[in-house]
Amino acid sequence: MADADRYLDAGPFSSWLEELQTALSEGHDVDVPCDGCTACCTSSQFIHVTPDETETLARIPKALLAPAPGLPRGHVVMGYDERGHCPMLVDGVCSIYEHRPRTCRTYDCRVFAATGIDVEADGKPLISERSRRWRFDFESDADRSDYDALRTVAESLDEDLSATHRAVLAIRQVRTARAT
Repeated sequence: MADADRYLDAGPFSSWLEELQTALSEGHDVDVPCDGCTACCTSSQFIHVTPDETETLARIPKALLAPAPGLPRGHVVMGYDERGHCPMLVDGVCSIYEHRPRTCRTYDCRVFAATGIDVEADGKPLISERSRRWRFDFESDADRSDYDALRTVAESLDEDLSATHRAVLAIRQVRTARAT
């Protein structure tokens, strides 16, 4: 496989980190260059939908939603079909893309490349393969230092947590550390 086919441009690390931290704290969309990849949509993931996502909830058949374990009333999760695919993925495309859940809007598999966390052990081989291909640009020594700090934080987190949970916690902890 040629390097151009193997690696994916993840963009400048500092810009990506800031965008993801803002998205996670404020619920903004993340601009992920998926280019047709549907690994996250086909990897047996439960999708959390909050009660305030009324436009989303109006577009998902109620039969596909279940109460979210451990969360207040009104929080729901949407499961996946027998193939591990999101039921809203139709012919390889999200059928509710403009009104997709916040979880989908903020999901960014580059977080695994940035934190060094592999989702293969969580049974997500497609996401794992995709995340191994991302390559960030480091525009300064500070960028590289932030990247190294993020990976150090991720390594220190409880391995009993899911890979996604560990990656998001690492992003949040680095943001907190940078703010102080």
